[in-house]
Amino acid sequence: MHGLINRAIERFVRDTYGRDTWHHVMCLAGLEFSEFEAMLTYEDHVTLDVLAAAQDVLGRPVPDILEDIGTYLVSHPKAEPLRRLLRFGGSTFTEFLHSLDDLPAWTRLAVSDLELPQLELREHAADRFSLTCQARHAGFGHVIVGLLRALADDYGALVLLEHKGARKGREIIVIQLLSMAYASGRQFDLGARAG
Repeated sequence: MHGLINRAIERFVRDTYGRDTWHHVMCLAGLEFSEFEAMLTYEDHVTLDVLAAAQDVLGRPVPDILEDIGTYLVSHPKAEPLRRLLRFGGSTFTEFLHSLDDLPAWTRLAVSDLELPQLELREHAADRFSLTCQARHAGFGHVIVGLLRALADDYGALVLLEHKGARKGREIIVIQLLSMAYASGRQFDLGARAG
């Protein structure tokens, strides 16, 4: 697994629960280091061991932790560059949803060896969508649910999201758009502000 994925898990646990909790997770996972290097590649079992240890330490199931990581990646101040990148997907939440098919390609422009799941959006009605997430390992769909939930808030949209489970490497997320203008949303400007 790419180090950026492991680093996201690390940053989420450290920023949300503290360094001591992260240290406890790493010890329970049986790892002899305390931080992941963002640009290295790790054996897949390392990531799975860390998630299993986080489940034990935090007392929360892995799918819930993954969803929280997705939310963290959009809403935490330390993840602002990712939020900005995702907001370039459109000026409305619906436009953003239609840009999701291109997300893995965008990512490869920045980090050529980072393998994100393939995403395929289907529009069933103007307010109802399904998103297929296909990855080597189940779980990325839960990260996407958290990311979508945070971005809907960011856009000021009200949505219902339901993860329908995983089968043969495919996870389906049902998206029901209840209101495009439920709240004012967060401010977003194309240019970054200095200062």
